Amino acid sequence: MKNLIAATYAPMHPNGTLNLGIIKAYGEFLKSNKVTGAFVNGSTGDFVSLSTSERMDLTEAWSDAKADDLYIINHVGHTNIREAKDLAVHSVGRANAIAALAPYYYKPKCIERLLDYCMEIASAAPDLPFYYYHIPVLSGVNFDMVTFQNKAISSIPNFRGIKFTEDNLTGFASSLDYSDDKVEIFFGVDEKFASSIKVGAKGWVGSTYNHLAPLYHSILTNHDNGLIENADKLQKLAVYFVDTLEEIGGFHGGSKGFMKFFGLEMGPSRFPHKTFSDIQLNQAYDLMKKESLLDYLSKPTQLSKIPNQ
Repeated sequence: MKNLIAATYAPMHPNGTLNLGIIKAYGEFLKSNKVTGAFVNGSTGDFVSLSTSERMDLTEAWSDAKADDLYIINHVGHTNIREAKDLAVHSVGRANAIAALAPYYYKPKCIERLLDYCMEIASAAPDLPFYYYHIPVLSGVNFDMVTFQNKAISSIPNFRGIKFTEDNLTGFASSLDYSDDKVEIFFGVDEKFASSIKVGAKGWVGSTYNHLAPLYHSILTNHDNGLIENADKLQKLAVYFVDTLEEIGGFHGGSKGFMKFFGLEMGPSRFPHKTFSDIQLNQAYDLMKKESLLDYLSKPTQLSKIPNQ
């Protein structure tokens, strides 16, 4: 897997129930914007606020809607390892791969316990590639990923790599160097996308690849052509997008609501995230227009509700 993988939202009806009918259009939207994969049931997708059955329903909807050219990684991590294993088994024949973050309430106190957790989940779906989801800012679990790789490669037969969501380019670069193409290391901090290219990143998973795919492709093109200053300048627009939504009312609720401008009504966010009002969304849109960010937004669907410019 290379290129952009979008961390997907859990679409909901106004009453808070899942809106599975929109998944097919969602997948087509990602493909039309040259996004090569979907990371389902992750942090962006409100997984901690979904029931196991809801997570399975989303997996089935993505499976029904996906095409051969959209790679589906289903996050199955859970504080209850039995639930995680059930989600892994359910992913067989539906997802292309599975991922799991560490338990985040009672946390593993050593890397060996984390490996035990990953081994048990991965073994429930031995024919699916398994990725460890490293996100210490939310899980509270932060072990050295080079050491983890070394042990996981020898102890987990279907271990395929790491989703490295930590603002730690030195650690990411070390993990990337150690992997030596034996496994894949996806970078997961959108605001440091351009910097990650400089240390060798070739695959990324993030929420803003939903909204700004053309921007990130442009950053890549500029970097590949040696136009590093241009790439760094474009990166600032991605940071502006994140910071603007965060300042208006919170990034998660804002970024989910912003999808309506592409014709995808994602509905409300699950508690404790705050759902944006139309006034807040239009305020964000106007600010991005002033910052000349609109040219880098993802191509909308035919149902787009982008305001008149």
